[in-house]
Amino acid sequence: MEKDRLTAFSDGVIAVIITIMVLDLKTPHEASLAALRESVPGFAAYILSFTYVAIYWNNHHHFFHLVKRVNGAVLWANLHLLFWLSLVPFATGWLNEHPHDAWPTALYGGALLMTALAWYVMQCVLIRSQGKNSPLAQALGRDVKGKISPALYLGGIALSFIDVWLADALYTLVALMWLIPDKRMEAEFTRVE
Repeated sequence: MEKDRLTAFSDGVIAVIITIMVLDLKTPHEASLAALRESVPGFAAYILSFTYVAIYWNNHHHFFHLVKRVNGAVLWANLHLLFWLSLVPFATGWLNEHPHDAWPTALYGGALLMTALAWYVMQCVLIRSQGKNSPLAQALGRDVKGKISPALYLGGIALSFIDVWLADALYTLVALMWLIPDKRMEAEFTRVE
């Protein structure tokens, strides 16, 4: 089965996710710096969420560049990923409205955790369908970042009930970790082409 429909559908869903997040941003009701300052936590949540969605889109693009074909299991694993990713705007919205509260911060971490776990499932399904010696499997190697991210999200969820700023810092750290370009994929692109 061709991968083009899967990637086109995924691109569309991710575009809608970003659109929903930006539409949920609230503008200040007053034309003052004080009112704008009150919007900073919500805008920061939007920036972090946009960064996460962009990281997933970018990695999705890289993954499927190395995949030759997809099957039904890959389609379902991809839909599973898109489901959890589609909950990020909801979690972001609640965090936007209650940036200093434990439960919204924990739910935000939960959305990130479930998305990361769904990514891992999709990754395993792809490798199983492509083979252990496939370009994707070779590029991933041990995938240290992919394995420690869920543990860091769990730490952030637990920290939400101790100090929401520490939880937010941990979620930001994971995003920064993924923003560092991954040379493994780029090297595999060069080798495959």
